[in-house]
Order: sequence, then structure tokens, then C-alpha cells
Amino acid sequence: MIVIEPLISAQDVSYFRQQLSELPWQDGTNTAMGMASSVKNNNQADSSDAKVRQLSNELLAKLGQHPTLISAALPHKIFPPVFNLYSESQEYGYHVDAAIMRIPGTQEVLRSDISMTVFLNDPNEYEGGELVISTEFGEQQVKLPAGHAVVYPSSSLHKVNAVTSGQRVAAITWMQSMIADTSLRQTLYQLDRSIQNLIADENTSRAELDRLHNVYHNLIRQFSQLG
Repeated sequence: MIVIEPLISAQDVSYFRQQLSELPWQDGTNTAMGMASSVKNNNQADSSDAKVRQLSNELLAKLGQHPTLISAALPHKIFPPVFNLYSESQEYGYHVDAAIMRIPGTQEVLRSDISMTVFLNDPNEYEGGELVISTEFGEQQVKLPAGHAVVYPSSSLHKVNAVTSGQRVAAITWMQSMIADTSLRQTLYQLDRSIQNLIADENTSRAELDRLHNVYHNLIRQFSQLG
């Protein structure tokens, strides 16, 4: 589980919120699959609407340019972000995201290795609504400032607690990583962070950085899956 602070700017958040306020919403259960449909109670921007698709693609472009997200996820494919809204008493019970997802409007599918929630309003705008992720260390509750995001394995059981007042607005997406193994992907992320820290240190020699870059990229070359 990795928190990205922030993923998009306050200006971007304001833009997306303003656009979303003018767009149609539908019952979120319409898009739930399998057992998830029985525990899903929220609203979702209508992905068949042209303006919603445009907004989703605008956010998708920003995701593909964020260096921390790229380092953490090593994405091969990213599902167009979905915008959701939780009003008072709405929640999404424990569920696991579908393993295989078809990208809307295409015949292309992706394997969901990584899930991501981008928070689009601040915690003081609503009560409840925490994202709860079940991990080997117990339940982790996440409620971040607007523009911040959390990425976590799609294989994790997770839920959104009931909103008790106000409204919770967020965007969610899923990624197929070039590195399917979660532990290896985490190791590569830590390695890349160390490399970036050493780059910032003027005392680090170019030869040392070249050796580390060689190790990092050869590991990706060895273990990446692009099918």
C-alpha cells in the first residue's frame, strides 16, 4: 500500500470537481459484478456519457505522467478512471476487485494487479467514508486530502465505510503491471526510490548510478510480462 501525496494538484481537483458537478450520475450497482453487486451502494458517473469519458481520459493522461505512480505500479495498462460519489448512508462492503476487466469500448482486457483511489474532496467535507484495506498487518483505514491517492494490490479485500454526513467524491482505477508479482514490484519500487535519492545527492558518482540503473532495468527486463 503506497500513498502518493499528491497525485494531482489542487487546481486539478477544483477542475474535476466543477466538471463532475455538471455531469450525470447513475446507481453504482449497475456496474458491479458478481458478489460485489450485493454490497455496493454508491453513485457513479455515467461512463457512456461523452463528457464523462473525456474527463476520465484527462485524468488518465495525468496518471500516465506521474513518476511516483509509474515507479510504484510499473503499469502496462491502465483502466480509464471511474468517478464515484458516496452520499449519506452509502457504502461499499468488503469485496475483491474483478481479476480480469474489459476496457470500455474496446475488445482489450487487463488483469487487475493494482487498484487506486484518488480522493477528490477533503476529509473535513464528510464523515465516515474511509477506504479500509485488509492487509497482513490488519485493517488499514485510508482517508486522504483531496488530490492524494493510495495504490494497493487488487487482490486485497477492501471496503468503503458508510458516509454518515456530507459526500465523498473519488476516482478509482485499476492497472495491469508489467511486474505481476507484488513482492517483486515492491522491491523494484524501493530500489528506484533509492536510486532517485542518490541522484539528488551530489556526492554520488555517475559510475555508481550507472551500475544501479543497470541492475534495475535488467530486473524489469527479466521479469516483465507484456502480454
